[in-house]
Amino acid sequence: MLGSLCLLWLLALTLSVPKAQPLTPQDFEEEEEDETVSTPFLAVPCDYDRCRHLQVPCNELQKARPVACLCPGLSSPARPPDPPRLGEVRIVAEEGRAEVHWCAPSSPVHHYRLLLWEGSGAPQKGPLLNTTVRRAELKGLKPGGAYVVCVVAGNEAGESRVSQAGGEDLEEVSFPAFGPCGRLTVPPRPVTLIHAAVGVGTALALLSCVALIWHFCLRERWGCPRRAATAQAAGAL
Repeated sequence: MLGSLCLLWLLALTLSVPKAQPLTPQDFEEEEEDETVSTPFLAVPCDYDRCRHLQVPCNELQKARPVACLCPGLSSPARPPDPPRLGEVRIVAEEGRAEVHWCAPSSPVHHYRLLLWEGSGAPQKGPLLNTTVRRAELKGLKPGGAYVVCVVAGNEAGESRVSQAGGEDLEEVSFPAFGPCGRLTVPPRPVTLIHAAVGVGTALALLSCVALIWHFCLRERWGCPRRAATAQAAGAL
């Protein structure tokens, strides 16, 4: 009796176990698709350049992507910005202007401003520029003039620091190579050089004419020494 019960139990257990089904290539493709869908998007660095003119703020670049990109680190907004880095300064002597380029600091910035010194005294302050600007113009520069230009960044906590550029002698002030300030020397205009050359040439021509006139006047008054000596020799003969 006991043997019959064991046999029935084994038979029932065999029938209840599901048969293994072979896997097809379609099953593998479905598994790969599931893994692809479940893989999360990886964050990448934002297309943000500190030196690019009209650069869109990085927080706005983050909003334009399905997954927020990575922005460069910034200092605390509760402190003034670090100084920007002054870049290329392109001078147009013929028009008396210069184009100044800079790079943003690693700080929250609400505006930029240019400062211009000409000799001692207070600087000339340019208008406030928004955070996307990295290039501005200086106008009204004098030919042959020497200036000091600085770029300042500001936020709610204050403005970035600059060197003491407004001293008695600008030639003695030294600026770091990657700092916010630099010297600006405007060369003389080419038209001015041409006028100077024409003036010098005219003056030399006038002096030559005066010397010739003076020479002939003296000759008419006192006579030519060689001609007088020849006449005396002829009379003696």
